[in-house]
Amino acid sequence: MGLEEDIQEIEDEIANTPYNKSTEAHIGRLKSKLAEKKEKLEKQQSGSGGGGGYSVEKHGDATVALVGFPSVGKSSLLNSVTNAESETGSYEFTTLDVNPGMLNHRGANIQMLDVPGLIEGAATGRGDGKQVLAVVRNADLIVYVLSVFEIEQYDRLQQELYDINIRVDEEPPGVTVRPKIKDGIKITSSTEQDLDEETISDVLRDQGYVNADLNLQENVSIDRLIDGLMDNREYIPSITCVNKVDLIEPDYKETVDEQLRERDLDPEEVTFISAEMEKGLEALKDRIWNNLDLIRVYMEKPGRGVDWDEPLVIERGSTVGEAIAKLGGEMEERFRFARVSGPSATHDEQQVGEEHVLEDEDVLKLILRR
Repeated sequence: MGLEEDIQEIEDEIANTPYNKSTEAHIGRLKSKLAEKKEKLEKQQSGSGGGGGYSVEKHGDATVALVGFPSVGKSSLLNSVTNAESETGSYEFTTLDVNPGMLNHRGANIQMLDVPGLIEGAATGRGDGKQVLAVVRNADLIVYVLSVFEIEQYDRLQQELYDINIRVDEEPPGVTVRPKIKDGIKITSSTEQDLDEETISDVLRDQGYVNADLNLQENVSIDRLIDGLMDNREYIPSITCVNKVDLIEPDYKETVDEQLRERDLDPEEVTFISAEMEKGLEALKDRIWNNLDLIRVYMEKPGRGVDWDEPLVIERGSTVGEAIAKLGGEMEERFRFARVSGPSATHDEQQVGEEHVLEDEDVLKLILRR
């Protein structure tokens, strides 16, 4: 029996086993074996070089992937907010390759990727799904693009991304494992666990840990425990936009809102747009910016004053040292100290070192050795 048949057999057994306290350990081991076999299959398929795939080099300050099923308007959206020219049409599968465009917003250059329309079963390879989803794994933010008439597509998109080991809107599990040479498995936890130690130990052994110290910083489920032991998970934030709102009657909006709430999506946090009519796009750009968690730092250049036109865009929480690293060149070696004015400074031109944490719209002046 091949790996694919093994995987199907395990998935069927999980689906047909009722979950309760007495079956918890058994299901845990099944899920652990399933994760292990899926990883083997993924490595096997990538090693065989099958399906040319989609390769997009990352550019700009961040990368955003537009994810949706065919004909929801991703190409029209990309064309409306960037300098891209992605082919659009009213039929399915207009986009047959990943089309990049650059969104310039609040001084940031944000790479937008129009990913080919997913279909159900993409994670198992249908419609070049695995190659498509591999591009999404490298994104800093996922934008779900839904048709106002097909809100239920959100459920399938979520599942397809989960099946390709993308954990959307999740933090990495509070799981730390340290292999050792002897003395078996030792489990410590900073909180009470619902899983018993035998189940946890069985999962560790299935993942190849015979001797290890495991520390748990949260009450883990089986799935979170397995995720914490695997190194092929990606944790990516998301936002959702609903397209084609120009095609509905005003009283249909309440129906759409209810469908969103059923999926734990707050209508107030969903951006309603018409890519075709270019409505709601500024709100979407702002939401993308806010969820990327970027900040702008304006550089003061010797003899030329502050460059207000092209800020340095870095991640929130970055230090002066990290800003210097992004600037590159010889600045790291020549750095003496910096002067900062703005939200992070206690006063104008505060003298700081590399460890100083910058905030949005700070003005930064570097003092360098000659």
